[in-house]
Amino acid sequence: MKVILTHEVSSLGNPGDVVDVKDGYARNFLFRRGLATAWTKGGQKQVEAISKGREVRAVKTLEEAKSIKGNLENKAVKVVAHAGTGGRLFGAVSTADVAAAVKAAGGPELDRRKIEITHPIKSVGTHQALVRLHPEVQATVALDVVAG
Repeated sequence: MKVILTHEVSSLGNPGDVVDVKDGYARNFLFRRGLATAWTKGGQKQVEAISKGREVRAVKTLEEAKSIKGNLENKAVKVVAHAGTGGRLFGAVSTADVAAAVKAAGGPELDRRKIEITHPIKSVGTHQALVRLHPEVQATVALDVVAG
C-alpha cells in the first residue's frame, strides 16, 4: 500500500515522502497515529504542501544546526521526576520531559518527535538522549535525572 507520510517516522522517512508499506502496518499503526495518509492521485498537492511546511519549520542551514548541537552538548540538562526509594522512578522520563528540561536549562525549544531515548529512563542518575536537528546533524544530550 502506498502512503504519504505526514510526520517523521524513524524507520521510514520524512514528512512528504511517498512510501510503500504493508496494509496492516498502514492501517493499524500509521493511520491510527496520524503519521500518514493514503496515497491518491490528488495527493501530490498534499505532498508539496507538507514539503513547504517542513522547510519552514526545519533548521535552515547546516551551520545553524551545528551551532545548536554544540550548545546542546555543552549544557547540563537536569530532569526532575518523581522517584521512590532506591532511586526508581514512578513511570519513565518521556521525550516531552526532555524537551521541557532543555528549554528550562536555557537551550532551544525542541520538538519532542526529534528526540530519541534508546532505553526507557526509569531510574535516577545520568542518561543520554539523541536529538535529530538536521538530516546530517545529531546531538547527544546528557541528562541528569534527579528525584523531586
